Amino acid sequence: MATKSELEPFTRISVAEAKEMIDNSDVQVIDSREGWEWAEAHVPGALNISHMATLPRNGELARDKPILFICKTGARSAVAAEFASAVGLTDLYNVEGGMVDWIRHGYEVETE
Repeated sequence: MATKSELEPFTRISVAEAKEMIDNSDVQVIDSREGWEWAEAHVPGALNISHMATLPRNGELARDKPILFICKTGARSAVAAEFASAVGLTDLYNVEGGMVDWIRHGYEVETE
């Protein structure tokens, strides 16, 4: 269930909620892991911007649609969402459980 804390600039969502958003609306998915991790398996269509590159690459973040951040388990993606907030973005989501849960649920992945 989506949860929003007033202490965080993003909404926490499950992988099931993320999948539903991806399937039913126009969203941007940012994979906040390192490139080698992204290459092994990632959400189809996800853009790889490691969490520490979020600020310098913020020009690649969507300004006109929700952004879903995902990493391995949800920690680095939360940091990336915080960075995105720091540059003024507001429609931000952190995928709790990350790629571990995404794969566990049997959702489609791409590899490079």
